[in-house]
Amino acid sequence: MEGRDPESSGLIARLGVWDGVSIIIGIVVGVTIFKAPPLIFSNVSGPLQGLAAWGLGGLLSLVGALCYAELASTYPRAGGDYVYLTRAYGRLTGFLFGWAQLSVILTGSIGAMAYVFSDYAVEFWNQGGESEMGAWYAAAAVAGLSLVNGLGVLLSKGIQNVLTLSKVVGLVAICAAGLWATEGGITPALNATEGSGLGFGFAMIFVLYAYGGWNDAAFVAADVRDPQRNISRVLLYGTGAIVIIYLLINVAFLSALGFEGLRASSAPAIDVLEPWFGQWGGRAMGVLVMASALGAINGLIFTGSRIYASAGEDHRLFARLGRWNPRFGAPLWSLAIQAIFGLSMILGVGTEVGRSSFDALMQGIGLSALPWERFGGGFDVLVAGTAPVFWLFFLLTGVSLFVLRRKDPQIERPFSVPFYPWVPIIFCSTSIYMLWSALDYARALSMIGIVPLLLGLVLYGWSEREARRSPEVE
Repeated sequence: MEGRDPESSGLIARLGVWDGVSIIIGIVVGVTIFKAPPLIFSNVSGPLQGLAAWGLGGLLSLVGALCYAELASTYPRAGGDYVYLTRAYGRLTGFLFGWAQLSVILTGSIGAMAYVFSDYAVEFWNQGGESEMGAWYAAAAVAGLSLVNGLGVLLSKGIQNVLTLSKVVGLVAICAAGLWATEGGITPALNATEGSGLGFGFAMIFVLYAYGGWNDAAFVAADVRDPQRNISRVLLYGTGAIVIIYLLINVAFLSALGFEGLRASSAPAIDVLEPWFGQWGGRAMGVLVMASALGAINGLIFTGSRIYASAGEDHRLFARLGRWNPRFGAPLWSLAIQAIFGLSMILGVGTEVGRSSFDALMQGIGLSALPWERFGGGFDVLVAGTAPVFWLFFLLTGVSLFVLRRKDPQIERPFSVPFYPWVPIIFCSTSIYMLWSALDYARALSMIGIVPLLLGLVLYGWSEREARRSPEVE
């Protein structure tokens, strides 16, 4: 793990600047843009402040990506944050990160994306009055795509390509319909009277969630040709393009729906197209968004099932998750366990039985029942409940850059963060602010992420004890 393995780059090392930019856009621009805007504009005082939040999110993402580019190019072993955290802080921190990905962060993202699919599915089939139907649609999506991934890479890859194409079609349709709206228009929307909201920090939780994925993009950018010269270009051009895309879509939403209309919309993409093409136009948009959501879920399931292998090399608890089935060419154990956690997340927050069970657990350990009524649905709950753990590990990764520079001064760094130490200080300060904002926003709901994380301490003790009893298995 020390230094850079020249063979680790392989095919990726032959990527040019625009190849890297294309990959970054493909990773980051998912389906959150179809769901998050009403939540973001509901938490700001006016439309201009909402657009400013999207712009600031892009700038902060670039700052973080520069930090990750140094770490990824210096420690190219598969596993990303797991590698940096283990090397900087030790086995316990690396274990907790791997466990948090499986039990909270990644599976929470899978569940949140599944709820984007289910919200549009409920709207499509006019089942808005059935409060728990969305949870079952979301669960079916995760179970079905986990099964597809278990049948092999080729099938999963083909489905992913089709679903990604539908996302592009949907984004173009939204921009065209919104920007050329015959009623309303962007000027009245931007001059809207101030609204009420929980605050700018809460809006940034959802903005930065929408930009999520730039840390994966940094892993790719770190291996482009001539990394010393081109990494910063890939990150700057890629993030800049994403900012433009997000701003255009939000301007289109505001132009077509107005500030208050966007805040009140549960499916803004459908609401933008229906005035142009009627009910069938809105339904067609709903199908495209659902397909895009399924693409995001499929991508998360595919990549997520493969990130536990590094932890499996070091910790007994994860060892089975790294095993591949030779017949199907897929990590079946990893897919199955990941699906179980994802389904538990979805049904735990989206059904009465699940919420009651979680409340009973909270009361059993001496805490109060969770304030489910403060949040608008499964997507909101999962993002809010898992965000504190997400930002905690982001902060630890940012600090690890300082730790590893002192710990490994002799290791070659193909890419170094510019304006060190100020850029990583900005990243760490942002992570601290977002951690505080996430805790303040979620409050008791943060137990959705914190309780599993604390359970990880117990599991680490068990894993280490078992390793000492039979070290030859490790």
